[in-house]
Amino acid sequence: MSPGWLAAGAAVLLALVVLFVGIKAARFFDEATKAMRKAQENTDPLFTEANTTLTHVNTQLERVDGITANARAVTGNVSALTSLFTATLGGPLVKAAALSYGVSKAVKARRTAAEQPNKHAKRRPRRGAK
Repeated sequence: MSPGWLAAGAAVLLALVVLFVGIKAARFFDEATKAMRKAQENTDPLFTEANTTLTHVNTQLERVDGITANARAVTGNVSALTSLFTATLGGPLVKAAALSYGVSKAVKARRTAAEQPNKHAKRRPRRGAK
């Protein structure tokens, strides 16, 4: 065999390898294109559902914001009402409670003293008493 035939055979063999690799690459890219189309077709409904879900979540968050604002207003009203009650009735109620406590203690002490007349024998007698 001459070197020309050997070079031609090597060139044909190289061309066949390049052709084989090219066919495999074309199949790979065709399959990749199909897979990407399927993925795109499957993600469109997914994105649509996600968008719908986010819309519902935003609606619920707006409702929660409204509820929070109403609760804040109610808390402010209760605070103002408590302050008003404390300012107008708090002082007199505390004084009335202290007075009733003092009166009950005095009555109890008088009853105890009446039941035990000789408890304080060292006391000075009252004026005018013999």
